[in-house]
Amino acid sequence: MPPPVHVTEAESEVLAALWRHGPLTPARLVEAVKSRREWGDATIKTLLGRLMQRKAVRSQREDGRLLYHPLITRETYVAGEVEALIDRLFEGDPEKLAAHLSSG
Repeated sequence: MPPPVHVTEAESEVLAALWRHGPLTPARLVEAVKSRREWGDATIKTLLGRLMQRKAVRSQREDGRLLYHPLITRETYVAGEVEALIDRLFEGDPEKLAAHLSSG
């Protein structure tokens, strides 16, 4: 199994638009991200470029249109984030996270 793809919080906004709406054209992707963040087009395109370099997003021509597709699922992203949290804050022990959550 390949190592998980690291996705920043900002990059996750681009992925979230694709998870919510499915494959999107460049214009629709920018519009979807802008509906939740006050970012310029250049910022969104930079984040998209990084995701493509890391193989988290791919572009594909379909019926003459360019569409962006997520290559990782939201579930995979969430699992990676939880694992990183456990490693960083709970010495890699999920039981310590569970104990922390149940003590709240």
